[in-house]
Amino acid sequence: MGLKTDYISEKQLEPNPGVLYIVGTPIGNLEDFSPRAKNLLSKVSIIACEDTRHSGQLFKKFEIKATLISFHKHNIHARIPKLLKKLAEGETLALVSDAGLPSVSDPGEELVAASRKVGHKVVCIPGPCAAMTALVSSGLPSQRFCFEGFLPSKPKDRKALLNSISNETRTTIIYESPHRLLKLLKELSLLCGEDRSIQVARELTKKYEEQIGPTIGEAMKYFGENKPKGEFTLVLGGAPKGKITPISDEQLIEEMQKLISSGVSTNHAAKKLGSKTGYSRNYLYSLMH
Repeated sequence: MGLKTDYISEKQLEPNPGVLYIVGTPIGNLEDFSPRAKNLLSKVSIIACEDTRHSGQLFKKFEIKATLISFHKHNIHARIPKLLKKLAEGETLALVSDAGLPSVSDPGEELVAASRKVGHKVVCIPGPCAAMTALVSSGLPSQRFCFEGFLPSKPKDRKALLNSISNETRTTIIYESPHRLLKLLKELSLLCGEDRSIQVARELTKKYEEQIGPTIGEAMKYFGENKPKGEFTLVLGGAPKGKITPISDEQLIEEMQKLISSGVSTNHAAKKLGSKTGYSRNYLYSLMH
């Protein structure tokens, strides 16, 4: 982050008993697995994993033989008391996710908070992160940005958040799965316009890494012709400052109806209201259909 650092040349005496270690693992390229992370994971007594089978394959490659215990969104509340008990008993405990840094759109946040609440020290062993990797290589503004992770699946919540994102002037980072990528790009196109800047990253750190852009329209065209594969990280450029006036869908529809009642076509009404509010013509047109 640009902060000055006093580098430590000697090996740190890790792990320490009763400390929760948050450990970053590769997001694709195994050479990104840091020596410190491998060293610590080979010494702890317990590793809490999002998926023990997935992490087990990684650890086997590096001859890491600690006891693995599952820790995912479906068993968080049952696992936390057990893991806190292990820490209280002086066990050495590390937390990993399937890839990248735990608790960044992955399980971990609750365990970190619970550990700190009862007085346990928490130490992060830094590692790769898809969001930061995609952001710094996107060419889009990175001084100020928002991270949204995976968007809600419920239509109402998803629509509300997408509306907010479309008006956000900072760069926004979003995660998406391959089977929902085109849907998301179409939603962003309606709200932001096809000319909004975007970089859609896939296979980050791997041999066939791709970043598709530079606009939403170009990304839609590419993935309309090339089936989306892998997990995606979208870096969306911010809305032009001062251009968009936040208005509810109900108010937009009311304004559209007034314009149409005055005798103009739906297309012309959408264009005129878009110029006034900053919303894309396609989105305003879709509200009337």
